[in-house]
Order: sequence, then structure tokens, then C-alpha cells
Amino acid sequence: MATDITAEKRDVQQIENGDKPSSSNSDSRRWENAPPGWDPETSSWDSAAEKKIIHRVDKRLLPILGAMYAISLIDRTNMSNALIAGMGLELRLDIGERYSIALLMFFIPYFIFELPSNLLLRYVGAAKWLAGITFAWGIVMMCMGFVHSWKSLVALRTILGFFEAGFFPGCVYLISCWYVRYEVQKRLATFYLISVLASGFAPLLATGLMQMEGLAGYLGWRWIFIIEGLITIVVAFLAYIFIIEFPDKLLESNHPFLNATEVEIVKFRIDRDRNDSAADPITWERAKTHLCDWKLWSFAFMFGCATVPAYSFAYFLPVILQRSMGYTVLMSQCLSAPPYVFAVTVAFALAYLADKAKLRGPFIIAQAIMTIVGLAMTGFAEGNTVRYIGVFIGITGAQGNIPAVLAYQSNNIRTNSKRGVGSALQVGFGAIGGIVASTVFRQEDSPAYIPGIWSTIGVQLLLLVLVAITTQFFWRKNKKQEAGEILEGTAGFRYTL
Repeated sequence: MATDITAEKRDVQQIENGDKPSSSNSDSRRWENAPPGWDPETSSWDSAAEKKIIHRVDKRLLPILGAMYAISLIDRTNMSNALIAGMGLELRLDIGERYSIALLMFFIPYFIFELPSNLLLRYVGAAKWLAGITFAWGIVMMCMGFVHSWKSLVALRTILGFFEAGFFPGCVYLISCWYVRYEVQKRLATFYLISVLASGFAPLLATGLMQMEGLAGYLGWRWIFIIEGLITIVVAFLAYIFIIEFPDKLLESNHPFLNATEVEIVKFRIDRDRNDSAADPITWERAKTHLCDWKLWSFAFMFGCATVPAYSFAYFLPVILQRSMGYTVLMSQCLSAPPYVFAVTVAFALAYLADKAKLRGPFIIAQAIMTIVGLAMTGFAEGNTVRYIGVFIGITGAQGNIPAVLAYQSNNIRTNSKRGVGSALQVGFGAIGGIVASTVFRQEDSPAYIPGIWSTIGVQLLLLVLVAITTQFFWRKNKKQEAGEILEGTAGFRYTL
């Protein structure tokens, strides 16, 4: 027993000193139930035994988080569907900037409460926290179906932003703690693009719910909120059952699906990749230290830039299709879905290639250029066919860059606490992107929204500049690492370009 304790203390000390833990841990019980043929001395991160374990993690982690985030996206972006389904007329959202105000108010608490939520996530537990806030915003969604003034709508949108604030950064934090660096973009893309695909059909769901008009004396737009709120509540109960904890807390949870040796293998491969499987609690002091790293702010600005076109298409595409291109309400809802199906296919293929190539920056640049081209075609081309093709290209670039920028940060930072702070800050700037999208597409510019399209193109150009600066910095630091400099406090660590 004394030998076991000494070995464990030695490994902990090695991690704290920035060294890799010894793969020849004298505590032989750590590997006594290891898969046949797996050896810590000779294994690689893509060995068959490790892949089998990681695929089990994939099945438990990604589908439920993807389903929950799909609900989240639908709940926060169904405003455009409700608007053209009669909400705009009944609540007089056509007066001044009422619609934009209702959109904007969601993002203020969404930005403010993301970091505090990630601070609580580890203490409360992933399943309890993520399922709990999902249940809460489901209740708020249902309440939106019963409002009778635009001010009540704005108040509920603000509360919705408060409860949704912790979900996306919490998911990114949880996913990034389970995988090695060159697995993570595919996983983030899977989680995110599952939700994009499902939310892409939100207009069709809204069209179906609109047919309930007259039931119980309610207009169709009210049923959009009521039924989608009920769906959210049901998903919240499923989430509590299926969401898994962080690797170091899994065996303490009510639903462990890996045995102790398999958990150790997951932690071992993370240490082999970046040496940060050991949890270091997020405290305000640590958070302030991490926030002094300029790279986190660069990644945050990148993500903010990436979210502007994603939110712009989500909030205003049905309006552009109906009022600018001249389609009926029904056709506008139906035509909103196919671009997202195309975007998911292309974006996942690019995420797979990015992981295989072990590159991030070049793929972000390529997708930002796609977004610019798509926006230009949608805003300035002649003829609805060309403009609609532009929607496909623009949405593909915009949606593909969300997981790409998240992976760019995840690959280039270390320690659990920094991941928690970084994901909250990064996704918080995504809220700022939502505010920009809500305000630059002004009611007075409807239906073409030319100033909004130019503004969105402008932030894509800023994204290109930020990626170029950060990539150049990483390239120079990797050259110094080759000469012996230690990066991020870990020998052998190199930045991902």
C-alpha cells in the first residue's frame, strides 16, 4: 500500500511540475483490467483499444448534447418563424425597433452569466446543472406563448438568456475534457452540427405548429412557443439520465458507463497529449490569471465574428425569403431548411479533414471566405436562384466556422480551469455576435438589409485578420519550441496552426 501511495504522489507531482506522468506506474492495479493487447508503453492515441473506449464516450456524450443544443438553437431562433406567423402583427413588433430589441435582450444576460455558470458546473455536476437550466428555459419558452404585449416578450427573452447562458460553454468545456486535441474538432462539429441540422428543420416544425391556429382560441405563433417549450422540458428529463460527468468525476456519478481502468486510459491519453487530465478547480483568482492571457481574447473575438453570420441567417433568412425574394410564408419556411442540410454535410467533411491535417487556421480562413461570398450573392446578386445559392454557401461557411474556432482555442490552451474560463469567454463573445446581428439588421432596412449584410461581411474580414495574427504568433513560438523553449508549461507541447 505504501508503494501504491508513493507512486500516485509521484505522478501527481510530475503533473504539477509540467512533466508527463510515468507510463510505468508501479501501481499495477491501474491497468489490471486493461483491454487485451493495450500497453501504456506502446499504445498510440488511435489504437484499436483506445478507439473502442472513445467510441463509447461518443455515443453517450455527443447525441444527447447535440439534441439539447438543437432545442436551445430552436428556442432562441424561432422568433423569425413566429414573427411571420402573426406575432409581429399581434404584438405590434413592426413599430420602431421592437423586434430587434426583443432579439438583443436575450444576449445581455447570456454574455454576463456564462463564466459564473462554468464556475458552478463542476461543483454541481454536469448532468444536474445542464439538465436543470434546460428545464428552466423550457418553462420560460412556454410562457412566451401566453404574452399579450411586446414588453412581456422582451422580459421573457431576457430571462431565457439567463438560463441558456450556461449551456453552450458548459458543453464545449465538457467535450474538450474528454478528447485529445486532434479528435476534438470532429466531436465539436458532431455536437454542433447535429443541432444545426435539427434546428434547420425548425421552420418546418413551426409550419406544422402554425396549423394549430384556433385551438383553445390561440393564434398559430403561440403554439410554436408552447409546444417547443414542452419538448424542451421532456429533453431536460432525458438529459439528466444520459449526460455523463467529467472524466475525473465519472466513477462518482450515478451513471458510470466505463470501469475504473477505462477511465484511467482516458486520463492517460489526455496526459500523453497535453498533460491536463488532473482537475484544477476554477476559482476567481485563477479566472483572473487566465483572463490576462491575450490569446483567450483573440479566440473570443474570432468566435464573436464567426457567430454574427450564423445568427444573421437564423434570425432574418425567413424574412428575406418572404419580403425580399417574394415567397409565401409557407415557402419561406420550407426554403429555410435545405441550406442547413447542405451546410452540415460540408462542414463535417471539413472538420474531418482539419483533424486529419492537424490544422485549424487555414480551414477557418477558407470558411470565412465562403461566408463572404455567400453573403455577397444573397445581398447583391440579381435573380432569386443565384441569391438562394448564396444562402447555401454563406450558411455553410458560417456554420462550419463555429466548431472550427472552438477547436482552435481548445487545441492551444492547457489545464481544466483555463478550458472552463476560455470556453465561457469565447462563447460569451458569441453572445456579442448575436447582439451585433440583432442590431445591424434594422427594421428600416427591411427587406434587403443591405447595411446588415455589409456589416456582417466586415466582421468576417476582421476574423481573417485575427486568424492571420494568431497563426503567425503560433508559428514563431513553435520555431522557438524546436530550439528548446517550453510552451504552455509543458515539455513537447506545440501550438496548432
